[in-house]
Amino acid sequence: MNWDDLRYFASFAASGSLSAAARALNVEHATIARRIAALESDLNLKLLDRRGRKLLLTAEGERIAAIADKMEFTAEEVLGHARSVSSELCGKVTISAPPAFAAVMLAAPLAALHRRHPHLSVFVSSDVHTVSLDRREADIAIRLRRPESGDLTAMKLGERRFRLYALPDFLARTAEENWDYIGLDSALAAAPQQTILGEKAGSPGLSTDQIEMQLALVRAGAGVAMLPEFLAVEATSLARAKPEAPPLIREIWLIYHSDMKNAGPIQAVVQELRSIQIPAKQFRYEGPLRPRENHLSRIPTARDRCSQRPRPALSSTRSKRPKADLLRDRRCLSVA
Repeated sequence: MNWDDLRYFASFAASGSLSAAARALNVEHATIARRIAALESDLNLKLLDRRGRKLLLTAEGERIAAIADKMEFTAEEVLGHARSVSSELCGKVTISAPPAFAAVMLAAPLAALHRRHPHLSVFVSSDVHTVSLDRREADIAIRLRRPESGDLTAMKLGERRFRLYALPDFLARTAEENWDYIGLDSALAAAPQQTILGEKAGSPGLSTDQIEMQLALVRAGAGVAMLPEFLAVEATSLARAKPEAPPLIREIWLIYHSDMKNAGPIQAVVQELRSIQIPAKQFRYEGPLRPRENHLSRIPTARDRCSQRPRPALSSTRSKRPKADLLRDRRCLSVA
C-alpha cells in the first residue's frame, strides 16, 4: 500500500468532497480521485459509493477514515517531537491571539524578535475561535482564560480591564436610561463582558462579532459598549460611561504544548511575549484616597501629650511662674 494514498483519502473524508480536499492539499481534484482509486485497489476494498451525484463513504470507508485520522495525529506527534528537540532559531511559529489584543499588544515585541532572529518566521492568526494545540493548529495561543485540560503549559501574562465607553457628546445628550448598547454576538456572545452588557441592556440594537467593529460603532456615536481598557486608551476621543463602576477584570494567558518546552524557536517567541507582562501594581483602585492621618492613627503616648502642651514663652526676664509648674514643664521637655 502507498501510504501517501491514505493521506489523500483522509483529506477527502475530512473535507467531504474532492474539490475541498484538492484545495487543502493544493492539487487537482482528479489527483485526489486517482489516489483514492489506487488505495481501493491496494486494499481490495470499496471506500466510496459513487452511485449518486455526491461521493459518499461506504461503511468500510468510514472505518478506514477513522484509522487514518489516528495515523495523522500520530504523524503530527512525530513532527512535534522533532521540532521539540530542535534548538535552531529558524522555521515557522504560529501564534493564535484575539484580534484586538494582537494588533495593540503583539506588534512591538514581535518586531523586536524579528530584528534579533531574522530567520525565524512568525505567523499571527487573529481569531476569536479557540484553536487546538494538540492538533498543531497553532504553536502558541493567547487566551482570556486558563485552559482546564490537556498537556499544556500556561503562564499568566497579566490582566485586562473592561469598562463602559462612549463618546462624550453621546453621554452629554443622552440620559443613562436611554443609552443604546453595542453588543457582541456569534463566537463572542458568551464572553463575560457581553454577559454583563446583556444584563444592563437586554437585547442591544447593534451587535457585532468583532471588538474592533464594536469600537468603531462607539466612535461613530452609536452608543455604549464594554471595551478593553487598552483598546479604549488608543481611541483618545472616548470617555468612561460610568467612571465609578468597578471594571471587569479578565486574565490573559500564554499557552503552548508542554512537549515544546525544549523547542528553541517556540521558546524564543514565548520569552519575547513575556515582555508584555503587566505588573500587578498597575491594577490599583482609582477611587479617592483616604486622608493620610487615618493611615497613621495610633494611641497617643506620654511624649505626644507633653509635646502638645503649650510651651512657656521665651522672655528676657526671669519667669515668675510657680516652681512646681516649672518642674513639670522641664520633665515634659526632657521626655520630648
